[in-house]
Amino acid sequence: MIDRVARRQDAVRWLPTEPFAHLDDIHRRMNQVMHRLSMSSSPGTGWTPAVDIEETDDECVIDIDLPGATAGDVVLEWANDRSLTVRGRIPDREHHGVLHRRTRPTGSVHHVIDLPCPVLGDRTTATLTHGVLTVHATKAHPGPAHRIHIVDLDDPVDPGEPGRAGGVQP
Repeated sequence: MIDRVARRQDAVRWLPTEPFAHLDDIHRRMNQVMHRLSMSSSPGTGWTPAVDIEETDDECVIDIDLPGATAGDVVLEWANDRSLTVRGRIPDREHHGVLHRRTRPTGSVHHVIDLPCPVLGDRTTATLTHGVLTVHATKAHPGPAHRIHIVDLDDPVDPGEPGRAGGVQP
């Protein structure tokens, strides 16, 4: 009986100090499986490029991996002050030998990138070098606070206007 109790205590000792550490490993492995599945999908089904976003004091720099793309293959669009859409089609590469492995993506790409800060879409530049699309987006810094006049459409005298009777004084 004492021997069984000692075995149970020994079995408990091997548990890791982090009780959920194995979940990180499961998450990493599932990401690898999903990445392999997305890379092996048939051309034309769409894929998501690798993206790095760096925020500096004055801008957001977005690096997007688009191997084999040319400037004519890709379109960038600003949906609002925090959203960049990348879409296009990466052409298939010509192979002259036996293809043993295919992991480089081709086909249509459509990806929406949410930025960590508002940017000015009209002051954005993009360059494509060696399959990496680099976007420099100038940050939209908020201006000074100011009071906004409210017009009361129900009152013909507009008591909300500063300086009038009943209006709020600054």
